[in-house]
Amino acid sequence: MVKDIKMMAEKANTTITEIEGSILIASTNNRTMNATNTIQISEYLQYLVQSNIDEQAFQVQRMLANKLDHYKERGNKYVDNNI
Repeated sequence: MVKDIKMMAEKANTTITEIEGSILIASTNNRTMNATNTIQISEYLQYLVQSNIDEQAFQVQRMLANKLDHYKERGNKYVDNNI
């Protein structure tokens, strides 16, 4: 899941970089409008990436907690004391 998160963040960064490039190419007359639209899209993409990362982190925590519960109370005091 961590690899997926990193790959998703890299894709988002690439997309944001491409969007910034389109601002630089835009004509003078349309630059303000394009910049505003691009910034809104960029902010939306960042929100999506962050919300997805939060959800995946929660899923990883849930899986870890379930795995730890599986090993708890099996007669191993070291494990029980450290869970």
